Formats: sequence, C-alpha cells, structure tokens
Amino acid sequence: MSTVFTPDVVEAIKRHMNDDHADDALLICRALGDRPAATAARTTGVDAEAIEFAVVVDGEEVPVRVPWGATLTERAQVRAEVVRLYREACAVLGVPARGEH
Repeated sequence: MSTVFTPDVVEAIKRHMNDDHADDALLICRALGDRPAATAARTTGVDAEAIEFAVVVDGEEVPVRVPWGATLTERAQVRAEVVRLYREACAVLGVPARGEH
C-alpha cells in the first residue's frame, strides 16, 4: 500500500465517503470490485494506488480494493477518481449517473 496521504487525510476521505457517498461506494463495489451481490459498502482506506471498502455479501463482510486509473500524488485527485469510478460503475450496471458530486 502506497502512503502518500497522511492518516488525517485518509480519515477525512473515509468519513466523507461513508457519510455522503455510501450508495456510490456500493455501486463501485458491485460493478468494479467484482461483488455484484453486495448489499452494503463502507470505505475503509485509501492510498495512492486504490480505494478500499468493506462490503457485505451474503451477510458477511469482505474486503474489496478498487484501483485508481493512475497513481495519485495529491488529495485533490481522489475526488476526480471517485467520480470517475462512480460513472464507470453506473455505465457497467446500466444505472443513470447523477451530475457532479
């Protein structure tokens, strides 16, 4: 796991994702995390290479790691990558994507 983000930054990203984008995380895990049967997703980590989730499948929590499109070097890139993953997941699942987050 590449550490370009401080623990405080990781906690802030996780909190934002879990408080405001849990449904988006679930779509990402279903479509891009190879967990189509997931019923819930919680962001558990983020690093320069990927975003990590704990997803519920058949009543059990399992880890999912979804890679970014490129190695990230700045916090601001996380938002753009999450939006990209969300839109890609919507396209894969045939779900209409909302506008910008």
